[in-house]
Amino acid sequence: MCCTSLELIYVHSIVESVGEGVTELAPGDHVLPVFTGECKECPHCKSAESNMCDLLRINTDRGVMIGDGKSRFSIDGKPIYHFVGTSTFSEYTVMHVGCVAKINPEAPLDKVCVLSCGISTGLGASINVAKPPKGSTVAIFGLGAVGLAAAEGARIAGASRIIGIDLNASRFEEARKFGCTEFVNPKDHSKPVQEVLAEMTNGGVDRSVECTGNVNAMIQAFECVHDGWGVAVLVGVPHKDAEFKTHPMNFLNERTLKGTFFGNFKPRTDLPNVVEMYMRKELEVEKFITHSVPFSEINKAFDLMAKGEGIRCIIRMEN
Repeated sequence: MCCTSLELIYVHSIVESVGEGVTELAPGDHVLPVFTGECKECPHCKSAESNMCDLLRINTDRGVMIGDGKSRFSIDGKPIYHFVGTSTFSEYTVMHVGCVAKINPEAPLDKVCVLSCGISTGLGASINVAKPPKGSTVAIFGLGAVGLAAAEGARIAGASRIIGIDLNASRFEEARKFGCTEFVNPKDHSKPVQEVLAEMTNGGVDRSVECTGNVNAMIQAFECVHDGWGVAVLVGVPHKDAEFKTHPMNFLNERTLKGTFFGNFKPRTDLPNVVEMYMRKELEVEKFITHSVPFSEINKAFDLMAKGEGIRCIIRMEN
């Protein structure tokens, strides 16, 4: 199977067998397992505006199968609990059908596996939620994997200026590959970065996408958009005690603030289409993949992640 967990991607995404009552998938199907799901029956799944499935949205506390409340893994008779509904750092795993997206069997699994998590999140935040008009100016806060995917989405949408904001200047050169045209390091300025951006863009950017989870960056992303039409999209997950504070006039001056989860993609409905974007060469996923290691060296991949080296690391199943 295939999994995305933080910066690590595990490659093997082929259905081995299906349970009773499963009709949407068959053995041999190529799929993308996803940490969130789409039951297709709840009000959220039936809504064109939401992907927050009532049954299968991400739940980090749920370590068992929904049907019977039991785990499918054990060792020495003791249960091992499922990780965010996927548990795919294993040769075989068991998943709810609603968390598995069937994709084009011609798509290379060692490439499109990166679409199961952060890449789709950032991409969708731009093309599905921010929706920058052609020729617009977009600010991307945070140039990690999700932020780079947001920049890629802005590029695909036709933005003419894509300004990357990050405290780590070493990320700037890599970000050019994803469409960034300009960069701002807040540490280089004595004034708030939202003021810097307003000066650079004659009053503010048309769109901004925040991908850090830092509440201060969230506020900056909102306050840097242009009044009248500016839209800010929050992607990062803040600390549970964080508070977002801004002056109400920022809303009354017709700035818009939006949030997004998984880039507003419905996993089973939309991910096959994202894979087709790759197949048509509209989306380049190879440039997100900077490392590849065999499963026996998975700890090396975690070390790379902890050091912030690279973008995405592929974990390969060994024969």
